[in-house]
Amino acid sequence: MIFMPVILKKYLIGLLLINLILLIAVYLLSNPGPASIHFGDAMLLALCFSAINILSVFIFSRGIKRDPESQTMHLMVAISIKLPLEMVLALIWFFVAKKTYASSVLLFFVLYLALSLYSISYILKTLKHNSL
Repeated sequence: MIFMPVILKKYLIGLLLINLILLIAVYLLSNPGPASIHFGDAMLLALCFSAINILSVFIFSRGIKRDPESQTMHLMVAISIKLPLEMVLALIWFFVAKKTYASSVLLFFVLYLALSLYSISYILKTLKHNSL
């Protein structure tokens, strides 16, 4: 079994709860029509953003147990990986999949903002207790 710190488990449970709340909201707001929010799109985006955030937080959490020089490097790598992966996701979403209608753009940025703010709050809370 893979060892996960308690705080990382709490992060994953919180991330799951945020995803559930957002997906329930999308489900309740989705109505049939040309400019509606598609539930499948929301699930796909939530999965992609969650995977990116989990990767970033895993790298960050792995660095917390290391020496101070390595902690700083892990933090920088975690944040540096997150940005290009989200840019690639945006490129694929808007230009390859051609999801440029207003509800899809709004859905993308709401999920991006909600999950990124949760990830950043986790990192800041952890840094408050374990300074670099």
